[in-house]
Amino acid sequence: MAKFDLFQIKPIPGFDSEKWQEQRHVEMHRENQGMTAEQIRKREMLASDPMRRERAQYWEEQAKAEATGK
Repeated sequence: MAKFDLFQIKPIPGFDSEKWQEQRHVEMHRENQGMTAEQIRKREMLASDPMRRERAQYWEEQAKAEATGK
């Protein structure tokens, strides 16, 4: 496996990661306003389910490909 060097990644001109992070934090706070901790957990679980299923399907396909020698 090839070693990945993070210093190879070039910054995106004009992109401020701290500003983006702050905006996303405010957005998440606004979305969660008035919700209980349990409601927030449920919403986040529902949002992550499609990715979880996609990842499981990917690994199943990889296992099948490896078993068939492709």
